[in-house]
Amino acid sequence: MSNASYPTPVYSHAGRGDYRDVYDPAEDSFLLIDALEQDADKLQQMSPSVCVEVGSGSGVVSAFLASVVGSSALYVCTDVNPAAAQCTATTASCNSASLQPVITDLVGSKGIEASWAGGRRGREVTDRFLPMVAQLLSSKGLFYLITIAENDPEEIIRFLGEFGLTGVSCLSRRAGNERLSVLRFHRTQL
Repeated sequence: MSNASYPTPVYSHAGRGDYRDVYDPAEDSFLLIDALEQDADKLQQMSPSVCVEVGSGSGVVSAFLASVVGSSALYVCTDVNPAAAQCTATTASCNSASLQPVITDLVGSKGIEASWAGGRRGREVTDRFLPMVAQLLSSKGLFYLITIAENDPEEIIRFLGEFGLTGVSCLSRRAGNERLSVLRFHRTQL
């Protein structure tokens, strides 16, 4: 395992001015960044050609991933909020990352789902997106998902298992009264 350390991307513009309605990176964003840093060697060895962030908000997670994986990958950052797409572009510029913001809602004919929040158990949007993951994920790909305890992470792992994906909780942390977890999925090897 390498001892490389990757800097937190510059994102001071997020949540302010023209971007005041854009999700400002918080504990969940930084937990996902920590999980990606923990998996840096694995991600570099995979050498992904396409990385997609669903609900990019400020774009800080994709900017971080670009610093780990490098410029050989295409970084697609989706969000339903046009201000988030512009904020992602600004984050890319501030961090010399090549990110491609896309304003969209669903994968398939409409693109990729843009938000994880809301609905029953906080999963209304997630539950619409999860069945598409197995279709989108390459044979060597990884899918990371941030959850809180109320999202029932174990049920999500079981559900995606029915689609041929194996999942584990790779990192967890308490943030205030929430228990955050990063779930990591890959195709089940037969």
